[in-house]
Amino acid sequence: MRVVWQLLAVVAVGLVGGNVVMLVEGDPWLTLAVGLLTAALTVLVYAWVVRRTEKRAVAEVAPAGLVPQTALGTLMGAALFALVVLNIYFLGFYEVEGVGSVVGAVGLVGFMAAAAVTEEVLFRGVLYRIIEEKTGTWISLVLTSVLFCLWHMPNENATAMGLVVAGVAGAMIAAAYAATRNLWLPIGLHFGWNFAAGGIFSTEVSGNGATRGLLDAELSGPALITGGGFGPEGSLYSLAFCLLAALVFLWTAHRRGRVVPVRRDDRSGTGAKLPR
Repeated sequence: MRVVWQLLAVVAVGLVGGNVVMLVEGDPWLTLAVGLLTAALTVLVYAWVVRRTEKRAVAEVAPAGLVPQTALGTLMGAALFALVVLNIYFLGFYEVEGVGSVVGAVGLVGFMAAAAVTEEVLFRGVLYRIIEEKTGTWISLVLTSVLFCLWHMPNENATAMGLVVAGVAGAMIAAAYAATRNLWLPIGLHFGWNFAAGGIFSTEVSGNGATRGLLDAELSGPALITGGGFGPEGSLYSLAFCLLAALVFLWTAHRRGRVVPVRRDDRSGTGAKLPR
């Protein structure tokens, strides 16, 4: 039952906060405030419901990791997306025409923060973590990546390649959680990637329409390179960089002894403990 209560709590906060963010989207400063509030409440509610249902300290959202791990993840996510755009730029399919909107980028901070926190708490904090306890790292990584892919299917302008990349990105972020055993770095990774896409490079984010960020730019060219209507996230470059990052995180998790083996029926009652 714990997974049900945790999902209900996180989804409730996410739905209410997400709808309010959408209502105030026309006001960047209000969007920033409501988005950050939604993100904070989502983490607090997650910590509360996990403490109530699992009777433990919620180490994966310990305050000590909030600033350093989130900042590191944000830098990593932004750098990964920047590599994607730079490769497209060098091929001549991304053109910067001038300075975009600083105020628009401010609003996107709140919007992307709410989305990143809600999705990471839902997919990695609840689903990945609990499935991993029952089945091991590999099965949980595959199952939650498929779910993350399906989560993006209703998005406007969703493409087959874009959904594949969404699944691989889900695996990358799950691997980041496996390597660190905290949610702050995955949250930062997700936020940095999305904010770079919309708030810096002004491209479409997961097929949800182009945004107005810090750069006034135009993207055009073959869909396999540019991502087409899904945005650069549907590019072969995104697939390659997300896959590479996933492998690095998995290697790190393995080196740290944090990969949970496939669970089998353990009649001795001494099943493997989840690494921390």
